[in-house]
Amino acid sequence: MEESMHTPDEQQGHFHSHLHHLLESQTSADHIRDEISHQTYHHDRELSYCPLFRGMSQKEHDQFLDRNVKEILTYKKGETVVLQGEPINSVMLLVQGSVRAEMITMEGNVLNIDILEAVIPLAPAFIYGTKKSYPVDVIAAEPCIFLKISREAWLNEMAGNRQLLTNFLTMNADLTFFLTNKLQMISLKSLRKKLATFFLEKTTVERESFVLKQSRTQLADYFGVQRQSLARSLKEMEDDGIILLKGRTVRVLDRNRLIRE
Repeated sequence: MEESMHTPDEQQGHFHSHLHHLLESQTSADHIRDEISHQTYHHDRELSYCPLFRGMSQKEHDQFLDRNVKEILTYKKGETVVLQGEPINSVMLLVQGSVRAEMITMEGNVLNIDILEAVIPLAPAFIYGTKKSYPVDVIAAEPCIFLKISREAWLNEMAGNRQLLTNFLTMNADLTFFLTNKLQMISLKSLRKKLATFFLEKTTVERESFVLKQSRTQLADYFGVQRQSLARSLKEMEDDGIILLKGRTVRVLDRNRLIRE
């Protein structure tokens, strides 16, 4: 999904010691449990902000999860979470880690859609669709934790909570906007045009820098090009004074040049 920035007042972390105990009781693989438990529940064991629960109080958030979370699923890096075309039988809420979303084209090629980071549900726009199936393969990019909630329970909660329903509709609208931009990017012929569109999407006039979620290899796969071609285009844009690269941090130096690419 597309990155979003929130002010401190907008961000809401939630304390969930009960989820820590549930994870311990439900995860049979000790090495997976210990690794993820250490990552997730350090210090005050704060669950990351989730746009689906924006505007909800700590009590409302805790009660929602206590009522509806019946199972916690864990995945090691590289494991497949869901397959493209697999039926959506429940809401899969990613609360720790990140995953890769990939699509297999008619020609059998792998199209990298995005890297999704916690906290976010998988395929929210497709959960209540007519077909109700995952549009992409989802693969764990690192150890992950998912909360599994039934579709019926989630629907009932939204029917009784205007804020939750509004958040769900907003997330789906944002996803549609992201997919529209993705289609536009795929249709562009020039790699520099694709990079320019990508950098403009990730930045604003006020926020001129961002951190890449992908490695250079993953970014090359995302654009469907060879790593050498990506490196060459990035260097050209840097030599032209359009961007500045430092590790995974990209800073836009000349936004007007990006727009004209």
